[in-house]
Amino acid sequence: MTQSPSVQSVGTALLEVSHLTRNFGSGKNAISAVKDVSFSLQPGEIVAVVGESGSGKSTLARLVLRLLAPSSGSIGFLGGDANALSTADYWRDVQAVFQDPYASFNQFYTVQRILGNALALSKERLSGAERERRMRDGLVAVGLKAEEILGKWPHQLSGGQRQRVMMARALMLQPKLLVADEPTSALDASLRVSVLNLLSDLRKRYGMSILFITHDIGQAYYLCDRMLVMYQGELVEQGTVEEVVRGAKHPYTQRLLADVPKLH
Repeated sequence: MTQSPSVQSVGTALLEVSHLTRNFGSGKNAISAVKDVSFSLQPGEIVAVVGESGSGKSTLARLVLRLLAPSSGSIGFLGGDANALSTADYWRDVQAVFQDPYASFNQFYTVQRILGNALALSKERLSGAERERRMRDGLVAVGLKAEEILGKWPHQLSGGQRQRVMMARALMLQPKLLVADEPTSALDASLRVSVLNLLSDLRKRYGMSILFITHDIGQAYYLCDRMLVMYQGELVEQGTVEEVVRGAKHPYTQRLLADVPKLH
């Protein structure tokens, strides 16, 4: 696997996560899914959040997406407080691709209606022709033919096609940040590489930042500039992908790397 080019961390961070904590339950039964996590993400950068199931990485993604409220801590976006923005305004700039796109689509809507509803978030007043053009351009950008896809229902699409439709839906709003939560875990090996290459290409073409959530440290090395390693809700290691892979200090990171010997 070839490592992606690095992005220099300069200027104002696009995303600034500070001492973020999320607890579930209360009292003696309280569970901290995310514990005092801090990191930043620069414009045009791809940062991986790596960890096994239960490490807190998907909870962190949902906090960044404002699908969950933090118990404490803050999220800065474009130099301001993310919570000062309405959810509609925030979601114009921060979009998501999830592990199971089938569960994210209304099964009673065609692709055309799914994409059309996403455009309702746009601040622009779009004519019918412009909406159609945006949908077609979004599908073309992810390697799909609009004439073959727009009239189909989600169950008529392959897993790879559904994942690409979800990316097209996000791209139409021209977001500054894409949160990709295990986007390849439901795909076979050949499709996983295809989706990773697509994410890399979208970063290059559109300059968007990507927060890439994965349990696969090999995928993180292939795609990302920096890596954050989570274990039991805590951020236990972070650095460039080379720093983490070549000089891992935490035993948990070392154990993850032991499962991918060709990275050493």
